Amino acid sequence: MKKLRIRAGICLMAAVLMCCGPFSVVSKAELIYTEDNQYVSQSSIPRGKIGRNMDVTFTLYNTSGHDWKDVKITIQNPHQEFGYPGQEEEYIFPFEKTAEKTLTGTTRDGAKRSVSIPVKVRADLKEGYYWAEVDIEGETYNERINVYVSMPKEGETEENEKQVNFVMGEGQSTPYGVYPNVLDFSINMRNSGLNEALDVTVQMVLDADSAKFPFDINDGNYDRTFEKIAAGETVVLPYSMAIRADTYSGFYPLTFKITYRDTATGELKEEENSFWVRIKNKEKEDKSTSEWNEHSTTSARIVVDGFHTVPEEIIAGEPFQLFLNMKNASSNIDASNIMFTLESETSGGSGGSSSGGGGSVFTTQSGSSSYVVNSLKPGEATELQFAMQSIAGIDQRSYYLNIKAKYDSPDYKNAEATVRIDIPVHQIPRMNVGNIEVLPDSINVGSESNIMFPINNTGKVILYNVMASFEADSIVPAEAYVGNIQPGQTGNVDVMLSGAAPTADDGTVKIHITYEDEYGEVQEPVEKELTLFVNEPVEDMGGDMMAGDFGDVPMEPTFMQKYLKFFVAAAVLAGAVVIFSVIRHRQKKKKAALEGLEDEIS
Repeated sequence: MKKLRIRAGICLMAAVLMCCGPFSVVSKAELIYTEDNQYVSQSSIPRGKIGRNMDVTFTLYNTSGHDWKDVKITIQNPHQEFGYPGQEEEYIFPFEKTAEKTLTGTTRDGAKRSVSIPVKVRADLKEGYYWAEVDIEGETYNERINVYVSMPKEGETEENEKQVNFVMGEGQSTPYGVYPNVLDFSINMRNSGLNEALDVTVQMVLDADSAKFPFDINDGNYDRTFEKIAAGETVVLPYSMAIRADTYSGFYPLTFKITYRDTATGELKEEENSFWVRIKNKEKEDKSTSEWNEHSTTSARIVVDGFHTVPEEIIAGEPFQLFLNMKNASSNIDASNIMFTLESETSGGSGGSSSGGGGSVFTTQSGSSSYVVNSLKPGEATELQFAMQSIAGIDQRSYYLNIKAKYDSPDYKNAEATVRIDIPVHQIPRMNVGNIEVLPDSINVGSESNIMFPINNTGKVILYNVMASFEADSIVPAEAYVGNIQPGQTGNVDVMLSGAAPTADDGTVKIHITYEDEYGEVQEPVEKELTLFVNEPVEDMGGDMMAGDFGDVPMEPTFMQKYLKFFVAAAVLAGAVVIFSVIRHRQKKKKAALEGLEDEIS
């Protein structure tokens, strides 16, 4: 028995050494344990190339007891900043310099966020593990993270090493459009990176200037979204664009902003790309002749010197005040009898949304969209104020507003000018939670219940990274990741809740549903409730006791079953004693009778 125990101990030590082996061969200066971290954790160690750029990734947990606003994160050399005497020679800071990043928005108490900070790996390192210190502004100076660096392979470039990289228009000819036709074209976009890209959105950058953007807009939304694009995969971006009447022949670059994540819970990253198209329309005028127009030097030049709105963020369907600063930009020409007229983009026309019925996006509350100024001296400016309102049923984006000016100059009457501003309009995110199913609604400690319910996006903006968390004293806390929910679509929650302790209240389980806006900021959670009762654990009888199915599991014997054989033995023994006593008594009685008979005979 003693030998068996020794052998079992040896096996256990071998198993422990096998599990811990990779860490025992790495020196303290290269890899450091991070179990003592309070705010920072790493599910995997980031890998980089010596002398190259890399992203240091980790998860940040706010366990400070208060919210963080625009918190700054710094990766730094601990010995350079504070110094640990006697250890300087053992430690090697792996990066060329400290790196910083500010997490914009609010990181709420108890929340977690993925962090990715770009750094440059030192060129004089050896391959292996290294560590650095993470400083969370106002909280701590001793959180630590690990990285692993290796030599680049021969022929590898930094472009080849990108985790996600998009290439547009590979092997395609330049689309060619002729006015007044509609140009239908597609763009091939390939992920040339090493990993798949998640939650990809490709946004075409529109511009009101026909010299920069040659198309009218036929659709309300030119964003193209993809749940994921695998490494090496090519996707197609289809477009249908009407050529503007006032655009000139030539080549035009179309700009695209691409947002994506390189992990399921990673932060939203952005890159910019371009694709060229060729347009055939009117030719540009000869500037040498156009500059000598009879009115070109005698009329004032009216421009928008700036504008702002109150409130700053305009909500669709709500009123706002528009303040325009109009200026005479001429150096020596007066402008008089100036009439400014506002002309809004329409919700169904050129550049408009696909919804809203084709009315003006912006209207004046007074009904009048004109404003008259007596005169503006050269360089003089005046402020115009309009009480405005936007219509409710429009998409969240920027809409243009034309300011037309009709005025007189000393040598030119009834001059006209048009300037344009873009005003962003926001929509309030809205969601509706459907019927919550709890199956079953009563469980024992250690058992599970299936929770299912839909989340409907009833607004007009995307709900990003929707999550549902469940909390109660009687259950194990749980989370369910739903993902992005497009306007008008539904995301579904399907999660198992485990009983942790018997219910001591009315069985209410709190549900917190959170999501991010387009800037990655987590919004106020939507709170819901469900009812789930958790009962005391019951002894496992090995079968369905209610149905009488005991199976082959042995039952616990009763008192009589345990000691029946002893009672029977005692009874048999007692009976034997009684029988023996009766027989002996009869023998004595018979003997006495014989002796009496002998006396009588004698």
